[in-house]
Amino acid sequence: MSSITSSAAPAQTGTDRRSTWTVVLCWITVLLEGYDLVVLGAIIPTLLKTHHLGMTAGDATTVATLSLVGVAIGAVCVGPMADWLGRRLLLIGSVVLFSLFTILVPLAGSVTMFAVLRLIAGVGLGACMPVSLTMMAEHMPAARRARASTLTMTGYHTGAVITSLLALQVTDNWEILFYVLGVAGFVIAGIQWFRLPESEAFVQAKQTSGAQRVPFTELLKPAYLRAGIGVWVASFMGLLLVYGLNTWLPKLMNDAGYPVPTAVTQLLVLNVGGVVGLVLGGFVADRRGIKGTTLGWFGVSVVMLACLSIRMNSDLLLNTVVFLTGVFVFSAQVLVYAYVTNFYPASVRGTALGSASGIGRLGSIVGPSITGALVTAGIGHPWGFYFFAAVAVLGFLAVLTLPRRAGHAPAEATEPAV
Repeated sequence: MSSITSSAAPAQTGTDRRSTWTVVLCWITVLLEGYDLVVLGAIIPTLLKTHHLGMTAGDATTVATLSLVGVAIGAVCVGPMADWLGRRLLLIGSVVLFSLFTILVPLAGSVTMFAVLRLIAGVGLGACMPVSLTMMAEHMPAARRARASTLTMTGYHTGAVITSLLALQVTDNWEILFYVLGVAGFVIAGIQWFRLPESEAFVQAKQTSGAQRVPFTELLKPAYLRAGIGVWVASFMGLLLVYGLNTWLPKLMNDAGYPVPTAVTQLLVLNVGGVVGLVLGGFVADRRGIKGTTLGWFGVSVVMLACLSIRMNSDLLLNTVVFLTGVFVFSAQVLVYAYVTNFYPASVRGTALGSASGIGRLGSIVGPSITGALVTAGIGHPWGFYFFAAVAVLGFLAVLTLPRRAGHAPAEATEPAV
């Protein structure tokens, strides 16, 4: 008995070490995307002030839009490839692609080249998050997959905070922000090459079904179609809210009559609430069920967003409402990803998560555009918040249509209902 125990201990230690590397490296990869989320917004004022490459406000808008388009393309395309080639190689390749073209951005000789480099970097970046979430989910037991998704996404907000702090330090030397991001990406890719293990769920699925590429049309089969439509709509609405609020909340608050310092502070309060919501949402979903928790999160989001349309004279009340908005809005979107990782079997999980992320990215483009149009028309407040509340209602209805289990689809033996 003692010999069996002693021989099992090293194997268990090796497994724990591999698990730790998976958690850490996937979290840092998501952190890189969070860093990139705000890097362009942080430098646009400097680019316009210095007339870098003759860039205008319209050019900056085009660059920002193409960056998001690239992210959407990467997210959609990576899913089938990850289910064909494996999670590990796709994640490393995506980080390398993103890092290379990020380092090249400051060297662009024209606005067009600047935009093209951001587009290609976005393709690599867009692939990182769905693959990271897939690996984290497959690393965790099925009963903890919601927590895996939400905790991984805390890296997203951490990266955004790091960029903000660095941007305050480098001021006009904006190139440093891209060099830091690109070099950090290459370092992480190198560590991933030596330390990141392949997903065991993928290996098992590959041995069972063979290394066949999983087409997107697999998600359109009757067993998955209902879930697919619900997930795509919910993801679209969720990311519309995340990007719409992060882009326009200070302006909407200022239009409501709050002073500029108060309006800007609300963005920080919103994102702090987002981190708390991610931790809380995953914890609750793993105990109460992912679908029910996601419904509750979208439902409370409707109420909080509607409340923001009301002018509040109490700073404490305003901060509380904004904080709760961040708690529920930001984690509602991630809980949709958690549903995907728990609902779909490993053979199509990467494809499903990539499609959810890619279609959701379209919402990240639409949200700021529509809200910006409302602001331009002079009705950003209160109609911007009415718009957001209506979007949250649509997200709630989309989640309501989701099945709790995969019908006639082949399910993994350990998967519970969601």
